Amino acid sequence: MLKELYIENLAVIEKADIAFTDDFNVFSGETGAGKSILIGAINAILGGRVHKDIIRTGTDRATVSAVFDTVPSFVAEKLAANGYAAEGELLVRRDINTDGKGQVRINGQPATAALLKEIMTGLIDIHGQHDTRILTDPANQRELIDGRAGLKDRLEEYAAKFREFSALSKRIKRLEAENGEKDERIGKLKNDIDSVEKLKLKKGDEAAVSERLERARNMEDIVNALSGASVGISGDDGEQGAADMTEAAAKLLTGIKRFVPECEELAERLNSLTVELRDISADIGALLPDTDGDESLGALEERMSAILWLKRRYSLETDEIIDLCEEWKKELAELSECDNTLAELNEQRRRLADEVKAAASGISELRKKAAEKLTDEITEQLRFLDMPDVRLRFDITQGKITVNGMDNVELMISVNKGEELKPISKVASGGELSRIMLAIKSVSAESDDTPTMIFDEIDTGISGRAARKVGKKLSEISEKRQVLCVTHLAQIAALSDNHLLIQKNTDEKRTYTTVRSLSHDEKVKEVARMISGDNSEISLKNAEELIQRRGADE
Repeated sequence: MLKELYIENLAVIEKADIAFTDDFNVFSGETGAGKSILIGAINAILGGRVHKDIIRTGTDRATVSAVFDTVPSFVAEKLAANGYAAEGELLVRRDINTDGKGQVRINGQPATAALLKEIMTGLIDIHGQHDTRILTDPANQRELIDGRAGLKDRLEEYAAKFREFSALSKRIKRLEAENGEKDERIGKLKNDIDSVEKLKLKKGDEAAVSERLERARNMEDIVNALSGASVGISGDDGEQGAADMTEAAAKLLTGIKRFVPECEELAERLNSLTVELRDISADIGALLPDTDGDESLGALEERMSAILWLKRRYSLETDEIIDLCEEWKKELAELSECDNTLAELNEQRRRLADEVKAAASGISELRKKAAEKLTDEITEQLRFLDMPDVRLRFDITQGKITVNGMDNVELMISVNKGEELKPISKVASGGELSRIMLAIKSVSAESDDTPTMIFDEIDTGISGRAARKVGKKLSEISEKRQVLCVTHLAQIAALSDNHLLIQKNTDEKRTYTTVRSLSHDEKVKEVARMISGDNSEISLKNAEELIQRRGADE
């Protein structure tokens, strides 16, 4: 619970150190004293947005810090998960600087405003006089029922199934749209695949064809050179070639080796050269092309032309075209199976639709049961709050199935005898809305675990006996959790356990606001002021009587 709030240089508050009790704390003060600043300060330590304009004139920084003596387990878990101390007191500090920047600290360690907001969610529930508008929103009315029915986990499961159904429906719709162009796409894919496969392309083919084409274009020069070289070595048409000449020379030298012994070695060398020349001649002959077996120049040029056409058509290299062709084949196979896929997906969607509808129907039944109980509980609270003739009903009708289920919810009310039930947005006054909201908060206090509830001028539009009833209800809620209430009504202030006075003062230079806890005598004077605007003997007596009646039966 909130134990202490420290404010420095926030608007008209120069310094304020406010201690709270665990039960019913009331703020009162003249109009314009700065009660709204306190709510703004609490919003700041909850991670709400703050603006540099709130900084007190003449200073460069405003500070708000709060101490919580205990925190619920769900807050402790979030603290621990983010590396902050989760045991004992919780200290939160928020600095707002004139340069627009600010600092946040949780238990002395730096944090961001976004993280602060996440951690503090659920620690304090603030209800302002304008929050009664939420009662007129059907979505909020549905959430009231869902909270009473404890549908959080069930709604999350349903929403996940609904989103799965929605995603599947979108996929089917997309496939059906594509299916309308399927035949045209299949024809194009087949044509593209055929244009590639008829060339029987393999990776590296372009370079190989280019090499063979260059050879074919120079075939005459190749044949002439090889033939000439072969004739030069082996001879032709009775003419001796180099091999014949070296062989003849070797024979001549062999014939005189007995006279010139050195010729024997020279003859052997010539014989070796003759063998090498004849081997070379054979290798040259093997290189001569077979004009009947080789690809023709025309065939090669036609193949290269086809390859270049594919490259221009797809703006890709040949190896990339081969890879793309494989992708086309996969797409073609998928499209060919599209009808089967759609049939399977439609069957899956039908099953999901049945599951979603059944889940929505189950939630609807739980809502109707919870609505009946919630209506009885709110009605009971409202009768205590001086609305004895009130009648309520949650109209739950089936509509389009959405992520929230199939129900349209509208809270109907009649506040006077003989009047028809009508939508709450059309018939309830401001004071009645305030009491209805308080009744709802009172009912929710039985089930939620928010440690601190703040009511900011919830007494708008009420007075007299109804005001006293509202005060007693706030006091009753404070038996289960800490309550902070900003009020203008003496009937409510008189019932407080801790009365805090917000007082505006002016000296020669500045206006400043102070906040202090009142003693019993000071409380009597303040309640008297709230009754009649003065501290006359009669007002003080009435105030004392009002305070002494605290806890008494009406």
